[in-house]
Amino acid sequence: MTDSKELKERGLKVTAARIQILEIFQTPGMGHLTADDVYRQLIRQGSEIGLATVYRVLTQLQQAGLLKQVYFEPGRALYERDDGEHHDHLICTDCGRVQEFHDEVIEQRQQAIAQERGFQVLAHSHVLYGPCLNPDCTYRPGSPDDKEKT
Repeated sequence: MTDSKELKERGLKVTAARIQILEIFQTPGMGHLTADDVYRQLIRQGSEIGLATVYRVLTQLQQAGLLKQVYFEPGRALYERDDGEHHDHLICTDCGRVQEFHDEVIEQRQQAIAQERGFQVLAHSHVLYGPCLNPDCTYRPGSPDDKEKT
């Protein structure tokens, strides 16, 4: 689905800022970004969209169900595309890389535990933290292929 069609279907006006920001989230390797990350990416692309506009558009896209806001550490909101599919996250405590995963056995077990304890699960977040075990991790600071995190 094209970005402009998605925006229209969600009742949003198609604007250059909304299109450019959605395109950033469709770029491979750009899955979990702060508002500042999005702003810096726009600057790299030569855009003149201001930081206040970035915050406003991210909120609008989240409210429209096109982006999700996630917190992996207190006070630091990240955004990712909301494709309607549930997934959980692995986060490397050395390099900060976020990897998504889905495991049906874990999902079923969580539901069973909630039911056993008399809960109805409306939503959940499953985040696992630890160092990645890849000694050649290109995301780790100081690695030969260290990817700039700005």
